[in-house]
Amino acid sequence: MAPMRIAVTGSSGLIGRALVDSLRADGHEVLRLVRRPARTGEEVEWDPGRQYVDAAGLVGCEAVVHLAGAGVGDHRWTEAYKREIRDSRVLGTAAVAEAVASLDAPPRTLVVGSAIGYYGDTGDRAVDEDAPPGHGFLADVCQEWEEAAAPAEEAGVRTVYARTGLVVSRTGGAWGRLFPVFRAGLGGPLGSGRQYWSHIALHDHIAALRHLLDAGELSGPVNLTAPEPATQREVAAAMGRVLHRPAVLPVPAFALRAVLGEFSTDVLGSQRVLPRRLLESGFVFAFPGIEDAVRAALR
Repeated sequence: MAPMRIAVTGSSGLIGRALVDSLRADGHEVLRLVRRPARTGEEVEWDPGRQYVDAAGLVGCEAVVHLAGAGVGDHRWTEAYKREIRDSRVLGTAAVAEAVASLDAPPRTLVVGSAIGYYGDTGDRAVDEDAPPGHGFLADVCQEWEEAAAPAEEAGVRTVYARTGLVVSRTGGAWGRLFPVFRAGLGGPLGSGRQYWSHIALHDHIAALRHLLDAGELSGPVNLTAPEPATQREVAAAMGRVLHRPAVLPVPAFALRAVLGEFSTDVLGSQRVLPRRLLESGFVFAFPGIEDAVRAALR
């Protein structure tokens, strides 16, 4: 891409930090949206709870990447935390979309970080972007999340919904919690082990986000998942091989329910999601298989 001025929300998270570093390394000007008064010219104030964005700070931006949202697996799902998960995504997205739409010369592109939770539990059935929404809390949140970006679409901004799978990284996210467990020799398949986990290496995820910024023909939902979804049993086996640890003892479903509560339903669920539109647009994965992704995370 030619150098651009790009604004990013969620820049302190696992994906946001890596994206900002990648863009700046290639000469792009990156503005970070922060939840306090801006201290430098590279910051823009916003408050997703109040649906406020200092729109003047976005003037001149050619793209906005919206990644902010409360972590799905960070806390037990009380009703209060479920409300925080939903509001942080829906209200935050509405604030960004409305700010973008209010500009006399809005950015050409808005990339909204969504999730494959949109599809619900797909079992053994492979789905792509044409699949309808599923059922359950996360599926409902994802639908509202994407719908909240309507003001930007209506203003003529190319809007992409990056439906992300499980990002394989040793430093954060759900996978960051798995590495210490498997290193200790305590890892194994979750529940039956037959459920699919649609993963993506962190390297490929950042490359895919940058591809979405550059691929001017893409809009609407795009799955950011590796082309080879793996079962939980295959995930555990790959982790064991790479870390040279046993990974055969399954974690019983009842134990996960006791620890995770309602969130265990999604952990034990199966999502076999394929990145059809990403592949059709010419994107090439560096780490398509689960073992490739795990090895990449350790580099």
